[in-house]
Amino acid sequence: MRLVSIVGARPQFVKLAPVSRMLRQRHEELILHTGQHYDYRMSSLFFEELALPEPDYHLHVGSGPHGKQTALMLDAIERVLLDVKPDWVVVFGDTNSTLAGALAAAKLHIPIAHIEAGLRSYNRTMPEEINRVVTDHLSQCLFCPTETARTQLAQEGITEHVEVVGDVMYDILLQMQPRLAANAEVLLPSLNVKNQQFVLATVHRASNT
Repeated sequence: MRLVSIVGARPQFVKLAPVSRMLRQRHEELILHTGQHYDYRMSSLFFEELALPEPDYHLHVGSGPHGKQTALMLDAIERVLLDVKPDWVVVFGDTNSTLAGALAAAKLHIPIAHIEAGLRSYNRTMPEEINRVVTDHLSQCLFCPTETARTQLAQEGITEHVEVVGDVMYDILLQMQPRLAANAEVLLPSLNVKNQQFVLATVHRASNT
């Protein structure tokens, strides 16, 4: 079976790593990178660190307003899907890359698998909430990280082809933990920080900045 995994943003590269490894044991997988995140430290570095194959397709869409960015992705993804003719499209999370991938596949009647389905903030002012809700309602297979996510889908009338599979971010944490621990032994002293005595926070949503 031929699958196209569509990613474009930093968290999606992380989620892709364990999924891609399993898919490639039994299926033909092609990776499509939209270029939503394009800086080396936000993109290529993750492919290197996680030992991900280089993308088969790189759209180089870049940043921009939501409508323009999504439209550029949709157009380019559609052309790739028409050429590749996959049996399934796999999308991850809730970015504009997720939405564009799901829309392109749905318009071409290609089944969609959504990794990290069913998450809800119930805040429609967040672009991610719009992306995840629309994607869930377009998908044919929905892989939820928690029972709560499954319940939230059921409340929206989505009850078929829903599976609780756990959080793929935890899978990659287990894989990377030895390397992270080794890196911490070098990094923390250089920052004059003691183990178990600091908090790391990342702030990136528009509503938080």
